[in-house]
Amino acid sequence: MPAKAPTLYPSALRQLAGLGERLRTARLRRALSAETVSARADISRPTLAKIEQGDASVTLGNYLQVLRVLGLDGDLAAIAADDVVGRRLQDAGLARKARAPRRKHAAQPEQQPQTGPIGSATSRSDKLTAGPQASPPPAADLPGSKAD
Repeated sequence: MPAKAPTLYPSALRQLAGLGERLRTARLRRALSAETVSARADISRPTLAKIEQGDASVTLGNYLQVLRVLGLDGDLAAIAADDVVGRRLQDAGLARKARAPRRKHAAQPEQQPQTGPIGSATSRSDKLTAGPQASPPPAADLPGSKAD
């Protein structure tokens, strides 16, 4: 099943057509047949014909293979090498959203000492191992209290 060509703007279609024409011209200047270039690029002759027509349905990898066979792959380093707009945006220091500071998460929360009935600090494990504790006597049972 043939690949569906992506929908492109007319300017992009003209650029692809121009690229295909330049690739065909480069092949003819080198006196290479379509059969030779397609064999060296490991693509079919119809795919090479589509590349030379600037067909958008051909993969970028196939375009790169043809560029390599023609010795034009060094030109790829110039693509987006000088990003003038990107550098201007970077140099302008456009405001970026400030992120909230990271929260510090402890591996294990520390246990706070609990105060016992007498006011001494006891831990939970002490309470569990000590067994039931006697509660203080009610105020009425204390000597000198007025419960009458």
